Amino acid sequence: MVFSSTVFLFRFLPMFFMVYYLVPGRMKNFILFLGSLFFYAWGEPIYVLLMLFSTVVDYTHGRLLERFRGKRAAGYILLSSVVINLSVLCFFKYADFLIQTVNLFAGLSLPAPNLPLPIGISFYTFQTMSYTIDVYRGETKVQKNLLDFGVYVTMFPQLIAGPIVKYRDVERRLHHRRASLTEISEGMKRFCVGLAKKVLIANNIGELWALISGMDFREISVLTAWLGIFAFAFQIYFDFSGYSDMAIGMGKMLGFSFPENFNYPYISGSVTEFWRRWHISLGSWFREYVYIPLGGNRKGLPRQLLNIFAVWLLTGIWHGAGWNFLLWGLWFAAALVLEKAFLGKILSWLPKGVGILYTAFVVLAGWVLFALETPAGILNYFRAMFGMAGAVIDREGLYLGREYLLLFVIAAAASVPFFGRLAARVRKARTGIGIAVYSLGEKIIPAALLLLAIAGIVEATYNPFLYFRF
Repeated sequence: MVFSSTVFLFRFLPMFFMVYYLVPGRMKNFILFLGSLFFYAWGEPIYVLLMLFSTVVDYTHGRLLERFRGKRAAGYILLSSVVINLSVLCFFKYADFLIQTVNLFAGLSLPAPNLPLPIGISFYTFQTMSYTIDVYRGETKVQKNLLDFGVYVTMFPQLIAGPIVKYRDVERRLHHRRASLTEISEGMKRFCVGLAKKVLIANNIGELWALISGMDFREISVLTAWLGIFAFAFQIYFDFSGYSDMAIGMGKMLGFSFPENFNYPYISGSVTEFWRRWHISLGSWFREYVYIPLGGNRKGLPRQLLNIFAVWLLTGIWHGAGWNFLLWGLWFAAALVLEKAFLGKILSWLPKGVGILYTAFVVLAGWVLFALETPAGILNYFRAMFGMAGAVIDREGLYLGREYLLLFVIAAAASVPFFGRLAARVRKARTGIGIAVYSLGEKIIPAALLLLAIAGIVEATYNPFLYFRF
């Protein structure tokens, strides 16, 4: 059940919130837990058991960590939690890939389990792991109520594709929360903006990428190849940031404050800055639970560079079981290492525009690795991008450029903070006209976006959520 579907918007969501707001406070966690299980079971009924297993495992390990706090046994309990979580994740996400790799290099024919990937397993596994690690460190109190812990793990707004929420971020509001009318209003507006990003921009520009990615890369022009990868870059940004906006908005409507996940990454002047702005919750997780425990930047530059490679190797693998994801992680690891070693200082001396162009090139090349699964496809696409395949410009590329020009302009404008800054200036205006314009705009614009998005959903034949597969 995706957020951009009529089933979710017109059946599940209104019915859930009607019940949620009507029941007394002590019942809200129970309703949220049942609603989240129903939401997940709609698409994957059998894998609800797997999610409940992860919930019970980490709840139990948290209680054991509290009981044996300060003793040697606590370290073994934490290790047990990490091993169980990673074993489940690796089995469902990487077993097929590992067996295929062994067969390829060893000349064997071992049968692969061919299990479908449980939706959202990478996200909720990282959330439950962060809980037990924080309890072990003494950075959060143990949760003694299994229902409340279950709500934390299964909360449907951010269950499928984040943002990744640490337990300490929502601990207080798991017990005591009350969504004010202001929070509900803000949440609804944020949800409408996210839905519009997903339906009006990501879906439509994604159709261009779907068209170009189905072509023979050995014959497409340079123009067509660059149009395609720009289309994918905008699709994945508005798809994922739109989902995050919807999750954050629904969180506000429930009385929670989820962390921001995107901060206009395509205006970054370096790759380092890009990864501070893109999928912020994942970067924060790896920094806190992998990079810093490995030593971070505290043990000299050579060790820091090694730690960066380790983190980005894991980041690539986290996104999927495929050689392209491994290459994608290593590509960004190399860029970040170069910036830490010397390139970052050079970029700081140059005009910001140069840094933005450099970052755009690195990121777009990275999206080629991310989007295409086979080495041959990746190589042929790069050849097309740099004029080693077809013509530089052809009729097909010109036609597609004209057809999608307006959408590219809208996507580019929406991916920079211009409109946000304009709204902030109008909101801060002391004139009566400025206040009136802002008050009217904040009511009309979200409503208009919602209506346009609903119209798009009704007519759409292309409505994927890219990050569901991670």
